[in-house]
Amino acid sequence: MTYTFHICICLCLIVLQTTVMPYIPLFDRFYDLLSPFVIYLSIFRPVREGIVIILIFGFLMDNISGGPFGLYLTAYVWLFIGVRWAITFLHVGDSLLIPVVVAAGVLMENIIFIGTSAMFESGSRISEEVVNTVFIQVLWALFTGPFFLMFFNHSHRRWDHWFKEKFVKNN
Repeated sequence: MTYTFHICICLCLIVLQTTVMPYIPLFDRFYDLLSPFVIYLSIFRPVREGIVIILIFGFLMDNISGGPFGLYLTAYVWLFIGVRWAITFLHVGDSLLIPVVVAAGVLMENIIFIGTSAMFESGSRISEEVVNTVFIQVLWALFTGPFFLMFFNHSHRRWDHWFKEKFVKNN
């Protein structure tokens, strides 16, 4: 049932990101909403559980993005690996560290996107517009990322509690 929860959350995030947020001027340069979910999976969930969801939704995002195939999948896998590696050195339970981890994850994802774009365009340069967009996304991540992680963690606990009440108690 945990996978059902993850699938529902990811589908909601994708629908919100692709159909609602582009039409709200304040959120037109918001970061990829699946990034905090990948960070949540890498911090709070087992590796086996996180990898399955990352592979499924990386593949889905690659199909709907229109970018080079494997871009989102690669970004999510490296983000997952990077955060898993970082939490071996850092105490992520520290509430001051969570915004930095989310912001670094969004920056890492943008660097992967920019690097991939540079590989496909010879002689390309990073424009001021791209730098401004990345800066705004990192700021958004600093302030909103921890709320997303708290929401995912709280929702998952409530889901587990509801599932145990409804299905495990009756058997």
